[in-house]
Amino acid sequence: MSDNTCKIIAISGGSGSGKTTLANNIMALFGEKECEIISQDNYYIDLSKNFDHDGGSLNFDHPEMLEFSLLATHLKNLKEKKEVQIPTYDFSTHSRKNETKKINPTKIILVDGILILNSKELIDLFDLKIFIDVSDNIRLERRMFRDINERERTSEGIIKQWENQVLPMHKKYVETSAKFANIIISGENGIKENAKEIYLKINKL
Repeated sequence: MSDNTCKIIAISGGSGSGKTTLANNIMALFGEKECEIISQDNYYIDLSKNFDHDGGSLNFDHPEMLEFSLLATHLKNLKEKKEVQIPTYDFSTHSRKNETKKINPTKIILVDGILILNSKELIDLFDLKIFIDVSDNIRLERRMFRDINERERTSEGIIKQWENQVLPMHKKYVETSAKFANIIISGENGIKENAKEIYLKINKL
């Protein structure tokens, strides 16, 4: 690393592209004392009062569903070596929990999310921007597995949401944001090889 400032790295790509897995592998290379991960998903606004059903009227893949202004404030504070308390989100109730999570200003902050490269509030805060490219079929398969096993959702609701919201929003907001990335990698390659490649590039910043 060229200096002791906090470096903020964006890891973007469509739902199911492997952003969180890549982030975890990069963090393992740096170690937890030097690296923290922040997920875009923590910054969903509380949608519990408006939620109707899986694949219903709420479009969780639209930028308006996220409080990017708060995320931007937190990233600026981390660059200034200040710790932050980030929200935690409950996907089973679509609400913010009362408790927050402390994030320390480590050397590396990895931020993962589908819409982070689409946000004008965030784009200039990133020292390196990565986009993971994966086919739609593989992403849907991965999303199905995650949402059924981790978020207690039904396959019918997942597919309906995918067709009506996820895929259209991906084409409109996510896929188009790849042009802002410094690096585009294939999410179908070996995850450890991708993590090592990014690790080396971060160390050159």
